[in-house]
Amino acid sequence: MAQYGDYQNLIYGAGLQGVMPRWPVDFAGLEARASAAMAPGVLGYVQGGCGDELTQQRNAEAFGHWGMTPRMMVDCTARDLSITLFGCTLPTPLFMAPIGVTGLCTQDGHGDLAAARAAAATGVPLCVSTLANDPVEDVIAAAGAVPSFFQLYTPKDQELAESLVRRAEAAGAKALVVTLDTWVTGWRPRDLNVANFPQLRGHVLSNYFSDPVFQQRLGKDISQNMAEAVGLWARLFGKVLGWHDLAWLKSITSLPVVLKGICHPEDARHAVDLGADGIYCSNHGGRQANGGIAAIDMLPAVVSAVAGRVPVLFDSGVRSGTDVVKAIALGADAVGIGRPYSYGLAIGGAEGASHVLRCLLAEADLLMAVNGWPTLAAVREAGITRV
Repeated sequence: MAQYGDYQNLIYGAGLQGVMPRWPVDFAGLEARASAAMAPGVLGYVQGGCGDELTQQRNAEAFGHWGMTPRMMVDCTARDLSITLFGCTLPTPLFMAPIGVTGLCTQDGHGDLAAARAAAATGVPLCVSTLANDPVEDVIAAAGAVPSFFQLYTPKDQELAESLVRRAEAAGAKALVVTLDTWVTGWRPRDLNVANFPQLRGHVLSNYFSDPVFQQRLGKDISQNMAEAVGLWARLFGKVLGWHDLAWLKSITSLPVVLKGICHPEDARHAVDLGADGIYCSNHGGRQANGGIAAIDMLPAVVSAVAGRVPVLFDSGVRSGTDVVKAIALGADAVGIGRPYSYGLAIGGAEGASHVLRCLLAEADLLMAVNGWPTLAAVREAGITRV
């Protein structure tokens, strides 16, 4: 049985023929290569966080104060990383988190399609962002048989929101992920210092511009009236959601509704009580609010509050396969990555992103093998300790 850790054997085997890896296998190397490859404005947007970026830094560093204990004399020649999520059987708990400028991460401006092709190549689902350079229908189609999720930035126009959701569902999305913390953007000095907000320049708005409700609201040819189209988008973006809106969201789709941005256990408990089909613990990678607690440190309380009633997804600060395993040990059902795959897109398109995903899975798989955890259930049983 092939294992994800076998990817390292391919790399070592190629080395015997004098072939070195095309791309780095570690996050620091990826970041350095991507920093040289990406346009400055895009790089700043992807790398930047809110304020002095302390929360963003904490997100990544906090994984270091969680430690796991290995178990020996366990047969781990075969490892099973599979999960079931929203009715889908997935080979691993890894997924690509939604990133609003994925489309700009590749040289051709079609990074969303490249990420979807990486999903098709690796079996790792993509959570497609509302902010994309290609319509959701095309992105989900590019992922092939691998399930995709759709992340919604809920517009103020209810009919437009419903149209976006209906399109994603018709395209084959398996869940609706509603982002709660981005009705307004946080204070991001890297972007402000260069006065760069990609959406206001007309980027990653394909889902809006291709939407019949948006087109009707504009009432003009978008290609000939781009400034007005962008202005309309800016006026419509960012509905302030309240708990009462969950019933409306559930009424407009048959998809599972997942609430993204839940970090407080009381919010998690209340969301499930009101009918949320999934909880997504995330602080937006430290991009929306500064001065907060690392997301991984908030995960255990959220998991405890949910008490197994619905799946718990997690992202923020995940940089390695080891981080993925630690999030699983702390109770996450699925773990999202962001910057690592965006860097892969920047340096190698779909192939680069696929390489990043395979590296993460190989590291996670080998960690499980060495530490005596043949299954994700064994990871959780082994537990994790604050060190």
